[in-house]
Amino acid sequence: MKISPHFSRSEFACQCGCGWDTVDHELIEILEDVRFHFNAPVIITSGCRCEAHNSSVGGAKDSYHINGRAADFKVKDVHPDDVYEYLDFRWDNIGLGLYKTWVHVDSRGTKARWSK
Repeated sequence: MKISPHFSRSEFACQCGCGWDTVDHELIEILEDVRFHFNAPVIITSGCRCEAHNSSVGGAKDSYHINGRAADFKVKDVHPDDVYEYLDFRWDNIGLGLYKTWVHVDSRGTKARWSK
């Protein structure tokens, strides 16, 4: 089921198979903005997580993935540094993490930045 022009609910489903796939509307808006800006597919590597799956992958106890407000993703043929830089410039009240091969974004409503 499509939840926006470029994303379907299944892309965000918990990877353990439990069926948890409810995604925050603002998170989708941010990801659609990234898709539009880079004119390239956005690949979700981790979206919603049930508490058990979040724990099994070493996620933070209060992770925004648990309530459908976070996604880890890549943009096809775009370096994560460039994606991070764009989001940092464009969106103020989000959580944004830079990792070697992907970016974390969440719709927390306050500014948070980090890199690993």
